[in-house]
Amino acid sequence: MHFRNQSAALSRGGEEWFTIHSHPKHEHIAAANLATTLGIEVWNPRIVFTRATRRGPATVTESVFPGYVFARFDLNLDLDQVRYTHGVATVVHFGDRYPTVPPAAIAQLKTHFNDGQVMALNHDISAGEKVLITSGSLCGLEAVVLRSLPARKRVQVLLEMLGTCTSVELDLSAVSVQRRYPRSLAA
Repeated sequence: MHFRNQSAALSRGGEEWFTIHSHPKHEHIAAANLATTLGIEVWNPRIVFTRATRRGPATVTESVFPGYVFARFDLNLDLDQVRYTHGVATVVHFGDRYPTVPPAAIAQLKTHFNDGQVMALNHDISAGEKVLITSGSLCGLEAVVLRSLPARKRVQVLLEMLGTCTSVELDLSAVSVQRRYPRSLAA
């Protein structure tokens, strides 16, 4: 297998951005192997957020584009090496055509991540959102946020129990927002 170092990659011409399809849940593995083994520039944007689990809130890191990463390489010289890198399923193509990603599109995406690859999402809870209570005696119940009390790290929620609505104040760590997608990506 042919390896090259990072300085050689930066000095060569003909490199363009391509979309790499990784094996399921292996975006980070494909990106790491492409960067370290082949020495090519890779961008794998990821988000960090809190998700409700059966054991309570858990911090997770997920790819912004599940199953895909972006890599900059010379198609004529590196295609076979990229395709057979551990974690890579294929380079996105249509027949014998391998579409490129404009450098301006990658640059614009990178600006949203402050030129990094991981972005922590804002976890502000606002009135009207549904939350799941993840700890305490009310664990497992769903509620609607009445108001957020960030200075005290608490939230006031409305619970429906036994046919009546009750207002309860809880610690922020005891609730998890029930969003299908993180707020910043849903927009």
